[in-house]
Amino acid sequence: MDLKTATALRRLRLVSGPEAISFILLLVCSVLKRTTDFNAVPVMGMIHGVLFVLYVLFWADAWNRAKWPLGTAALYFVLSVLPTGGFFAERRLKREAENAVIASRARQEGIVNA
Repeated sequence: MDLKTATALRRLRLVSGPEAISFILLLVCSVLKRTTDFNAVPVMGMIHGVLFVLYVLFWADAWNRAKWPLGTAALYFVLSVLPTGGFFAERRLKREAENAVIASRARQEGIVNA
């Protein structure tokens, strides 16, 4: 894995957690708006919208650089539209990056010829 691919995966991983948190907070604000006089939906909607757009941009970049199969790319996109999906995406991306680092080090040391 080259540096640009690792960077793309890291960016996607770093935005997936905050995107998931903002989605949950937006859902909470929506419930509070309908049950109380508290209305933070415009603010949380903007924050979540920006984070979601960033997630989609970083997802497209990671898909392009990592050469994911369609199923993997679709999974990461579907996780972005589920309220807690960003947490699962972050864990999977972290595991994928760690495996790539291990494979890269093994290639450098000549353990694996791949």
